[in-house]
Amino acid sequence: MSVLECRALTKKYGSLRAVDGIDLSVEKGRIVGLLGPNGSGKTTIIKMANGLLQPTSGEILIDGMKPGKETKKCVAYLPDREFLPEYMNVKQLLKFYADFFDDFDMERAEEMLKNLDFSKSMHLRKMSKGMKEKIQLILTMSRRAKVYFLDEPIAGVDPAARDYILRTIINNYDPEALVLISTHLISDVESVLDDVIFIQEGRIILHKSLKRSEKKAAKA
Repeated sequence: MSVLECRALTKKYGSLRAVDGIDLSVEKGRIVGLLGPNGSGKTTIIKMANGLLQPTSGEILIDGMKPGKETKKCVAYLPDREFLPEYMNVKQLLKFYADFFDDFDMERAEEMLKNLDFSKSMHLRKMSKGMKEKIQLILTMSRRAKVYFLDEPIAGVDPAARDYILRTIINNYDPEALVLISTHLISDVESVLDDVIFIQEGRIILHKSLKRSEKKAAKA
């Protein structure tokens, strides 16, 4: 069954078609790359999937439902910019997420944090950009969600942080969930993907599954 579905999905800003009549069906249990250059419509699609933008026409469905209160219970969303309160420390952030999301797995979060060499009393404002990205990802991936939308999770961080982020995604997502990674850094994520969706000027130009041999070649 498709957990993400788009039907003639369109988003216009005046005469500009940011998303241009997209039809798409994605099943659960996949790590999918939403790939394309900056400005191609990737973030717009993800924002519509999260109910942050409304389609001009067509529709987008999450687990058979239009984005809203119910879908927020099963969707974990990592935006393409920093969004956590700078005054909070790590311990406070963990409690914040645990209080806010019923599916937050504190044990999973604690396990991922073990790999990072810092104190839970450290405030977000004192962290580097790479460290903030890691904390945001850990909080997102610690939810037991059906769908994970990760918008540009490796943009603007150093190669070591990118490797950590990708390993965290691979090792901590539910095999029954959908993980959709939006990025323009195609070569960095190709080896972890089950499917690729290339988008350009608001249109899908390629949607295919990667064979096992292709993924191995990408890792080499």
